[in-house]
Amino acid sequence: MTLSLSPAKLVLLAVHFAVQADIDSLAVLAARHDTVLRKDLVLRILLTYLPETLQSNEYVGFLEKIEKGTLSENTNHDVDASSVETLAEGDATKRVRKLRLLPLTFKDTPKEVGDDPITSFLVRRSYKVDEEAGLLAELPTLLLPFMDQSAYVRTLLISTILPLLRRNCEYHPEDPIQYTLSAFQELPDRVAVNLLLSRTGAREEDLPVVGRDLRGLIGPWLVDEKKWKTRRRSIVSPNGEEDDGICAGYDEVLRWLTTQASKNWRVAVNAIQQWGGPGDADLAGWGKLELTEQQQDRVQRTYAQAALASAYVLPEASSEAIEGAYSIVAQVANLRGLDPLPPFPSAVALLPPLAEQISENIISTKTATFMRNDLLASSNILTAPDNSAVAFLEALILSAHLLTHAGQACTIRRAGELALLQDERDQKEQASKLIHHLNHNGPKTDDKYWLGARNEILWLRDWGAEEVSLEATPKGVFSKLKKEFLEVEILKALLFNTRYSLARSLYEDAPDRPLDEKVLQDTVYATAMTAYDNASNPNRTRGGLKKCDEIIKAFPSTLPKSHPLAQKVEALLQATHALSEYRLVLKQGEPFTPIVLRVHSDPISIIGKILEQNPKSYTRLQDFVDLGNRMVQAGLVKQSPSSSHLSSLPHPPEQVSQRITAMCIDAALTEEDFETAYSFVVTRLDSPATGQQKDDYSWRVALQAGKYRRTARTTKPTHFGTGSANEEIRHLEQRIECLSVALRIAPGATLQEILNVYRRAEEELEVKVRQEEEREEEWDWRGDSVSGTNMPGGFNSTNKVKQARVGGSSRGRDSKEEEAPMSLFDLARATGLTAPRNLSALSGLQRAAGGALGGLGRGVVGGLAGGRDKNGSERGSMDSARSGGGEVVSPTGGSHDGEGGQQRARKRDQLKNAAMGTLVSGVGWLVGAPGPAAAGGGNGRE
Repeated sequence: MTLSLSPAKLVLLAVHFAVQADIDSLAVLAARHDTVLRKDLVLRILLTYLPETLQSNEYVGFLEKIEKGTLSENTNHDVDASSVETLAEGDATKRVRKLRLLPLTFKDTPKEVGDDPITSFLVRRSYKVDEEAGLLAELPTLLLPFMDQSAYVRTLLISTILPLLRRNCEYHPEDPIQYTLSAFQELPDRVAVNLLLSRTGAREEDLPVVGRDLRGLIGPWLVDEKKWKTRRRSIVSPNGEEDDGICAGYDEVLRWLTTQASKNWRVAVNAIQQWGGPGDADLAGWGKLELTEQQQDRVQRTYAQAALASAYVLPEASSEAIEGAYSIVAQVANLRGLDPLPPFPSAVALLPPLAEQISENIISTKTATFMRNDLLASSNILTAPDNSAVAFLEALILSAHLLTHAGQACTIRRAGELALLQDERDQKEQASKLIHHLNHNGPKTDDKYWLGARNEILWLRDWGAEEVSLEATPKGVFSKLKKEFLEVEILKALLFNTRYSLARSLYEDAPDRPLDEKVLQDTVYATAMTAYDNASNPNRTRGGLKKCDEIIKAFPSTLPKSHPLAQKVEALLQATHALSEYRLVLKQGEPFTPIVLRVHSDPISIIGKILEQNPKSYTRLQDFVDLGNRMVQAGLVKQSPSSSHLSSLPHPPEQVSQRITAMCIDAALTEEDFETAYSFVVTRLDSPATGQQKDDYSWRVALQAGKYRRTARTTKPTHFGTGSANEEIRHLEQRIECLSVALRIAPGATLQEILNVYRRAEEELEVKVRQEEEREEEWDWRGDSVSGTNMPGGFNSTNKVKQARVGGSSRGRDSKEEEAPMSLFDLARATGLTAPRNLSALSGLQRAAGGALGGLGRGVVGGLAGGRDKNGSERGSMDSARSGGGEVVSPTGGSHDGEGGQQRARKRDQLKNAAMGTLVSGVGWLVGAPGPAAAGGGNGRE
């Protein structure tokens, strides 16, 4: 039925149908009155009054008919005009004027839209649906039918609506972008890209779909041709031509990729593994990215460059991160058609030779700045996606893996710095840390592991170069280190881990020995000493000392037993092992360890500590002397100025025996064992060797023994031998003998001190002897008295007894003295007493003595010292001075018998008288006093 309505009422009726979303009635009305309800008017009415919540499929067909002009009257559909029929024409006209229909054009309408009303309607309708109803998901249904008719609609749908719809409704609906469609279109490219990717890889469970986001969000977003026409910077293409066809938004994608690599490397690795670049786009089948050949090459090259840059900035030094970086490089090689990389496990196992593939231009200190700056610049030689840069990065990744796997965490950038900066100290520190870690964490019994470790360390130096000429510098993270240095460190590691057979096969038995013999000897010795120094037990059959012994013996051809170094180590081990037999604590609470012996400034003094801490150990004198000799052989005793203390600084090696003997004597005296100390003095110190090698110990300890006085704690002698049975007399005689030894071996400046002690000891001995004689005489007298009363003839008169007591005491003492030798001072005193009573004898003795009684001379000591022979040894003739007995001819020529009333001049008395001059001259020589000129006899020093 045809309605006879005015144009105003037709418009109002069309608006009514639009408001009611009665699309069928509107379509019939528009078809019947197309002269009034023109296409643009109908579209404006729909744009203004059609509810935004109406589903697109309800009216998209109507729009298609309007676009195609195929609206037809449906005779079966009745149009209800009751809403406008009763209106007066004036009111209808007024209402039409108040409709304020929205225009199809809008501000800044893109020129691509042109004058096409349907395109303008679709664009504005899309904005309204999104803004008013938030039904972004309805827009594809609205726009898809018109994609082929309008390029702008296609672009809007693919580059804006599709990524925004996926981002908010499909991929990350939990955190949608709070921008309308129109507002999102107005965002700068950098902001838009970061919004689209703001949730990409944010959660661990999203990592497998990082590529999906790039493919489904960034791929469609880049379809907009306007983005590629933005002139942000000029790019120089590989052929040297300037290229302005670059997308600022795409640059931001590359920047986002490298930023993610530096913060969350897993996102970057997954992105590169899952996304092939801008050409890899999910456009939902609605179109494709159309780029020129130059642009396509450019985006692929820059994408590969960003991927390589991402590998350089990975912050984590873990095996997983490094393997991820390797997958990036492999992907780049695949995308750019470069030499393919082997699988990561194969590359690690084979360690391919990469040095020859790396350009000399890369290995430079200047290149190191490219690792931190301008990674995405086309001039960056490290990120240029070519075979040289890929091989270099592959070498860095494998180097970082080897170091990290060996316990030395190393990022790819760190490996690059080692290789490019070529700092020898830095490389040496890194290599030392690596080998140290292998030392303490590698398996102790796996030769295959150690062979592999050696190959890896050498590969790190030259990256598999077959031969490196003397002029060429090796390429590697250890390139500045000499191969000999690395081989030495590897050898130390093998020995430290008891891989002796492997070490011998590599460094001693191999035809092309990596180390020359001298270096090998020094290395083996140094490693043995390291094992020694780390030992905690001085027993050579255990721990570090055992390892030290094994290391030295591991190279029989290089270090045979006759080699000085081998002998030195053996002496050290013997000396240390000998110390294990004793309790020894050098510091309170710290037991002795072998290294103390090696570093001790005075190792001989350790024997003094043993003597202090181990009672009766001084009896093992010879063992200690042998120990000292081994210390000398081991090079522990160094020559330095001597000291007066027995446990002082080191001394010349030839004095070690005397010093140790002195220490044992001192220890014996400390423990009140004078008998042992005396024995050591007279048997060890009073010897030609002692006289020939002067030291500052022997005479002091001999003097110390001579000063010793018996106490209640003094060890009792076990036998007396030929000495006096009187312990006090025997002790004084032993002291005097010790002092005699001291006089013979002491330096001249000390003789006065010793003589003073000697004199006091002689005086004590004289008192003790006199007391002993008196006791013997008393005993003899009592015996004679008792026996005389019973003798036949009654020979036992009181006068005779008294005479025996008065006059016979001298004889009795003389008889006793004949049995005991007299000392030097006995002779001196006897001579002094005899001379006034026998002037004729004195004058004769003066003539015999060469007129030396008048003062101190420089003659030879007649009674004690006996002079110094031509060889310089000082030997006393005390025994001859003390000898007596036999009949002695008097100075007047007759033989006398004391029984006849005239005192008999015995041989001992003659010697006493004769010793006076020689004593004075001899003592004068000992103390260094000047004497008168010699007269008659020769009293000079022989």
